[in-house]
Amino acid sequence: MVTVRIGVIGTGAIGTEHIRRVEQRLSGGKVVAVTDISLDAARRCINALQLDARLYDSEDDLLQDPSIDAVIIASSGPAHEGSVLKAIDAGKYVFVEKPLATTVNGCLRIVQAEERTGKRLIQVGFMRRYDPRYMALKSEIKSGRYGAPLIVRCVHRNAHVDERYTTEMAVLDTLIHEIDVIRWLIGDEYVSVQVLYPRGTRYAHARLQDPQIFNLVTQSGVVITAEVFVNCQYGYDIQCEVVCEDGVISITVPKLLDIFRTGFRAQPLMQDWKLRFAEAYDAELQDFIDHVGRGDEPAGPSSVDGYIATLVGEACVLAQVSGEWVTIPRPEEDLIVKDSLGYGRL
Repeated sequence: MVTVRIGVIGTGAIGTEHIRRVEQRLSGGKVVAVTDISLDAARRCINALQLDARLYDSEDDLLQDPSIDAVIIASSGPAHEGSVLKAIDAGKYVFVEKPLATTVNGCLRIVQAEERTGKRLIQVGFMRRYDPRYMALKSEIKSGRYGAPLIVRCVHRNAHVDERYTTEMAVLDTLIHEIDVIRWLIGDEYVSVQVLYPRGTRYAHARLQDPQIFNLVTQSGVVITAEVFVNCQYGYDIQCEVVCEDGVISITVPKLLDIFRTGFRAQPLMQDWKLRFAEAYDAELQDFIDHVGRGDEPAGPSSVDGYIATLVGEACVLAQVSGEWVTIPRPEEDLIVKDSLGYGRL
């Protein structure tokens, strides 16, 4: 297996973390080029990580480098569509952080451009599919020992967010992970969504309604209740419970330690995503590198998975505004039924 030469577009928090894991924890890959809309930020990243990598003035210059095999796109969401389309045109394999694109039409343009190449080039960064707990949960559901799933309850809490975070971002930046992973867990498509706003926390700023409750229904009638609470104060808390006909399977707060002291028992809680999903982030990128290094197409979440997540996300945003049940459009049938390139498999 050859070393995969990687260019990175976007050197913010997640981009820097991905560079660090490729260089320090994973095998088979090498970051050889970096760029960012802020060249100063890219330069600081190179210096901080002591990278032996070229700094490009623009993504266009980076993507035209024939020595680069694959790119990691970790820029802001609105920039993803343009970067991914250019990468496809340049014939690069692409690992792109969620969202694939911020609009359904943008996602479709990417899916169609990839389809014209005749092969899979894209993997979307829905890392929960690689988390050991979610993988175990999916395995238990598929075993059939518990009967059919009936209800899913999930929680996505952050200790706090800053004033840039808006009500809509609760869908496109936060709930989008639940949208993808639950669809993957139970093998079902969504048909409708409703959003409820409980009493708001005093920690939310004027442009954010927090917390929010999303009720989703699937084609088979599974009901999903997803809580998004991004100013919970106490830590980063991800939970998922699947209620089946013959049992209940759940993911609760992962333990770090048990502490016993002067009459009480406590468990420290994780404070951010980097620690909670460290294994999953490593595994998803290692999987991408392994497939590209062998000359295979990426096998992780596909461009169609990214398209469906944004499709459902747009309906959730409409439900946020309307206060009513919103019907979720069916995915483009030719993308799911033909499945000619292995896309969209649950």
